[in-house]
Amino acid sequence: MGDAITVLRRVPVDRVVHLSGISAGDVAAVIARYDDLPAPVVLRPSTTGSVAAFVAAVLEALDAVARQLLHGWLPEADGLDSPRGASLPAIRALAIEQARVSGYSSVFLADLAERALTDQPSRVRLRPEVRVSGLARVVARGFRRERLVLTMPIDTGPGRAPAGNVVVAGSEWLADRGQLGVWLTGIGSPSPERVKTVDVKPPTEVASTQARTTTAVMGKPHPRSTVESAVETVLAHQEWAYGRVWNGTYQPTLLRRPIKPDLLWPAERVVVELDGLEHCRPEQYDADRVRDVRLQLDGYAVLRFTNARVKHDVHAVVAQIEHLIRTRRNDIAKGQQRG
Repeated sequence: MGDAITVLRRVPVDRVVHLSGISAGDVAAVIARYDDLPAPVVLRPSTTGSVAAFVAAVLEALDAVARQLLHGWLPEADGLDSPRGASLPAIRALAIEQARVSGYSSVFLADLAERALTDQPSRVRLRPEVRVSGLARVVARGFRRERLVLTMPIDTGPGRAPAGNVVVAGSEWLADRGQLGVWLTGIGSPSPERVKTVDVKPPTEVASTQARTTTAVMGKPHPRSTVESAVETVLAHQEWAYGRVWNGTYQPTLLRRPIKPDLLWPAERVVVELDGLEHCRPEQYDADRVRDVRLQLDGYAVLRFTNARVKHDVHAVVAQIEHLIRTRRNDIAKGQQRG
């Protein structure tokens, strides 16, 4: 085994590879810190059905990520955040122009942009190969990266051979048609004769201060939220703040309704919510508590700050976030050492 980042830099990003000795979350946390590496997306699709069902589940998960990254891949839409009025035809026109310039399918991109505003099901039927090709490019662009890598934790224990065959066949199709990497993690390769295994030493911290980048962030603050922008302005200069995701989507399984935290550290399992006055309403307060319990049951710590508190002392807010992130990282490192 070698240093995690050194090994991961050599792993192919256009095929299926099995990574041993490191979790999918750790892979994503490591490569997210380096601008020259692919954009990482951690997925946990069901492996109990057919190859077609596996591929469909991955495409739906990528579609959700792409919609959340709208302002990353279509920055001209920054002022459009409502389906009312002229916003819908405007965003379709912007997407069609983007498709013309960048070589996307105009039908695919216009539909994706429209659904990012409306949160409604698609009204068009596109071939899976068109979707995976477009989604791979869009998600990478949204994260300001050249390529995309899917990292998937796969259970390959006793009696899991059929599931392994589904994962390998589906992943090979995704890698080929989407021109992306699929990095599977788990104790053993799901198909040693078809999928190469690479041993990676689990990281205990970022490889080096020099290698860290202040742009190790996915997504961005909402364009109309001065509070989110104020927090990001401080975080952008903090060495410890790598791996954060603004306005992303947390959906542990496709059967559960997605949660869209304001700020998320997926590797450390930390969520930060910045609450305006609307969160004081009884119905919203109750909904927030339900969300918090769901996240806590999944092992997440949730911090909530009012907008007023952020405006009063944003540095104190960031200091509290830092304390929790560092505590979580120390706990993770101790767990890896015991393992």
